[in-house]
Amino acid sequence: MTGPIRESAVAGQFYPGNSGSLRREIEESYRSPLGPGALPVVEETGPRRILGLVSPHAGYAYSGHVAATSYAALAADGRPDTVVVLGFTHRSRLTGGALQTSGAWRTPLGDTQIDESLATEVAARLPEMADNVVALSGEHSLEVQLPFLQHLYGDKLRIVPVMMDDQGVEAARRVGAALAAAAAGQDVVIVASTDMSHYVPAPVARRQDLHLAEFVRTLDAEGLIREAHRQGITMCGTGVTAAMILAAQGLGATRGEILAYHHSGEVTPMSEVVGYLSAKVTK
Repeated sequence: MTGPIRESAVAGQFYPGNSGSLRREIEESYRSPLGPGALPVVEETGPRRILGLVSPHAGYAYSGHVAATSYAALAADGRPDTVVVLGFTHRSRLTGGALQTSGAWRTPLGDTQIDESLATEVAARLPEMADNVVALSGEHSLEVQLPFLQHLYGDKLRIVPVMMDDQGVEAARRVGAALAAAAAGQDVVIVASTDMSHYVPAPVARRQDLHLAEFVRTLDAEGLIREAHRQGITMCGTGVTAAMILAAQGLGATRGEILAYHHSGEVTPMSEVVGYLSAKVTK
């Protein structure tokens, strides 16, 4: 393996910092009554119809059970060759965003290699994105997806990390088209890492979030961005989710399905909550 290693930035914060505790928390997320309820089994001969997932990126104590619902669906669908993890930069503002075309990402569960061929193809189609592991170093939205993927697929897993900054319609179109063109003919899943409404009363969050979820279900990528903006809904990954939908459609997706919705107030009572969505996009 050559290239830079992207070290864990939020191990010990968003999820446990040692491998044993991390595996236990992931498995508890699967077994949670708010999650799928059982540990997944990777169906090696699964149909491989899932092209895109929506998965949250809060601390596992709050959103792990919703992420587990997404990954249980992926396990039942088979073993993709590569997972593109698509996130939004919360901490830095890099014009054009960033990705990584070589090396690996490290968590307490080990190192996962970059799919250099696919990542290079994506980079060629998105020249505005910096190929820079330092730009990706502090961002949690990509990282929190990786332990769930490692838990399922082990050292056979290959990823392409892509971090967007612009969440507008044009950026979503550009990223979606680039991913679809680069991944054409390959067995790829695109994970859109996003939380939903932030710090609003639970009834408001549920109403807003399930309203936006309909745009995911109907694969209305641009409508999702415009409606969130029109209503001032604080979903942090509107452009990320829209780009995933557009890429999946370019790869043949025809159907969206909402798998689960919960919020942080269902874990710890609080006056204002953050919402979490699990969804899949299939061909």
